[in-house]
Amino acid sequence: MIALPAFLLETPLPGLGRGLTPSEADTTSNYLELLIKWQRVHRLIGSTEVAWMAHNVIADSLAFLAALPPAIQALADVGSGAGMPGVPIAIVRSDIQVVLIEARQRRISFLSTVIRELGLSHVEVAGSRVEDLVDQYAGRFDAAVARCAGSAPDLLPKVRPLVRAGGVIVTSAAASAPSTEGERLALRTPDGMTRWFHRYGNP
Repeated sequence: MIALPAFLLETPLPGLGRGLTPSEADTTSNYLELLIKWQRVHRLIGSTEVAWMAHNVIADSLAFLAALPPAIQALADVGSGAGMPGVPIAIVRSDIQVVLIEARQRRISFLSTVIRELGLSHVEVAGSRVEDLVDQYAGRFDAAVARCAGSAPDLLPKVRPLVRAGGVIVTSAAASAPSTEGERLALRTPDGMTRWFHRYGNP
């Protein structure tokens, strides 16, 4: 089992406000092991160096929680890829039903393996483009997150039908990227960097 960097266990993580519990740490370690295993054949992430993954996969994903209402019950992870941010969020929030939306078949296979091997019974994969899921998931989610799913003008019209009225959509943002609607949020990360998000209300 991978030994996680101490900051994941001992530092209040942005968005979570605490370190990982022993059970969460074990599940997180297993998730990283799966990433490393699959990375040998399929390029899923930028690096399999454990410290890099701790910051850029786990801590970065959990930071999305800081921009989400704490009482959400259903979350869509749009363009989930290798499960970010949806899988780390699901590991620490078993009270949230998480749907990982991903259209690429190899990543769908990886996400299905993650759910099965980590025992994440509150997570499912929707293997389709987000715009093709409106009939199935219309208004189902309290919130949607997107880490690397394209620009807001392209993304928002596709995602909004899936989110209930009064819900929110949270996307990653570059430091220099203005937000023409919604809120621009800054969060300090454990490595001393500033993480930016855009948060959009769903009318």
